[in-house]
Amino acid sequence: MLIKSVRGFTPKYGKSCFIAENATLIGKVNMGEDCSVWFHAVLRGDVNSIIIGDRVNIQDGAVIHGTFEKSSTTIGNDVSIGHNAIVHGCTIEDKVLVGMGSVIMDDCVVGSNSIIAAGSVLPKNTFVPKGTVFAGVPAKKIKEVGLELQKGEIERIAANYIHYASWFK
Repeated sequence: MLIKSVRGFTPKYGKSCFIAENATLIGKVNMGEDCSVWFHAVLRGDVNSIIIGDRVNIQDGAVIHGTFEKSSTTIGNDVSIGHNAIVHGCTIEDKVLVGMGSVIMDDCVVGSNSIIAAGSVLPKNTFVPKGTVFAGVPAKKIKEVGLELQKGEIERIAANYIHYASWFK
């Protein structure tokens, strides 16, 4: 893993986290417990802060960044960031699934218990209400998150990644 200080900030993460050997954490990154950062993921806190809760998985090739002096990134607890997703200067609340290849731009807010479908693009300032599924380019609400999606997708994937990370510790 590449852990790099910049502008006087050094990434911090819980002792129970798994960081892949070729993952990159730079600058003002603060990550909680039981998180995992997978192969080729980049958390670049050089221009603004990245605050990440507990039990968050950031999958292979994902990029987390912000905008200088404007938009920091905050990610809640029990969040899954899918492969090759871009999360940029936004807020993602608890228990969210961000699908593979999604792009979430500056000043978006993704409410808890929501799903951003794979390949979706949330333009700047998009608000995703709690408990909804957004899909498309640009992403729009397509349905509510029912109990089946909440348990079978959002919570299941977050729990699975804690298990997968245990194989590498």
